[in-house]
Parts: sequence; structure tokens; C-alpha cells
Amino acid sequence: MSDTNINTHIIQKLLPGEVIAYPTESCFGLGCHPLDEAAVMKVLDLKQRPVNKGVILIASDYSQLLPYVDDNKIPQDKRFSVFSHWPGAVTLLLPANKSTPKFLTGDFDTIAVRVTAHQAARDLCRQLGHALVSTSANLSGQPSATSASQVKKIFAHRVDHIVEEGIGRNPKPSKILNPLTGEVFRA
Repeated sequence: MSDTNINTHIIQKLLPGEVIAYPTESCFGLGCHPLDEAAVMKVLDLKQRPVNKGVILIASDYSQLLPYVDDNKIPQDKRFSVFSHWPGAVTLLLPANKSTPKFLTGDFDTIAVRVTAHQAARDLCRQLGHALVSTSANLSGQPSATSASQVKKIFAHRVDHIVEEGIGRNPKPSKILNPLTGEVFRA
């Protein structure tokens, strides 16, 4: 898919407080601008997910994640371990900047981030010019939506925009790990 074809109307119409659904590597995600607290709270409310769990951010490249990650706390000897996973379906827990809002990190001092390998999601982040909140399009504990029509069934008209593209080929949600400690949270 060409990045010039990504739902230009969505890019032009995305307003503060709005939530979008878009395809990722394994399912549809719900997202919004990470610094739009009202929109993040709307995402969490849609999912029935508590704020203390935090959310994942996806981006087209690492530079879009730098406002949220304390890059200075990533040791030189761990940098290859961090960057070798991206782009890909691997979410990393990295040190959060002190300025990163708690509605993104939850109860943690890390932020969950991913440079996505899904072309439509990458194009969306690139065209928006920033990272996006990315949490699976489902009610907490329920199966994730794998199509735009499933998103519509689950959330009816409570999602403001839907990117009607196909999901990737990953059969499972992204792996979540802390590359600084080696701890795996979701395989």
C-alpha cells in the first residue's frame, strides 16, 4: 500500500478526543494521539481497561517515540538488543521520560513501545507525524477484532474513524519484553 493512499480523510479529520481503529500485525488496534488525555481515556473506556495497566505506543520510526522514552537510560551495550527488534511485532518496555503522562505508563516507570512492521499502521503514524496509542480492538479479556467489520460490531459508532485495510500475518499479539533485563511479559 502506498503511503499516499492511506485514508487521507482520516488524517485531515482526526480531531482532539477522537479514537481510530486501524490494522496492526495481528489484529485491529484502537488508538489516538498519546498526549490527548481525553482520547486515551476514551480508548480505555471503550476497552473497559484500567488506566493503571498503561498502554502501548506504536510509531513509524524510533524518533516518534523519543518524546516518551528516556533514551539516555538505554545503556550502549543494550542498544543493539533494543533496535534489532524493529520494525517488527515486538513491543519493548523502555525507560519512560519523567514527562511521560501516567495515563500512558500506568503504574510503571517504563513505557511500552513498538516500531510497527505493518505498513498501513506505519503510514498512518508517518502521515499523522506522531506515535499512536495502540491497544487491541476488543473488550478486555475478549478476542481481538481482526477486521473493520468486527470493529464495527464490537464498538458500533463509538470509534470515530476506521482504517479499512487488512491486518498482518502474525497469528499472535506482539511479543512484549524488556530488552534491558531480558524479562519476557508476553511471548
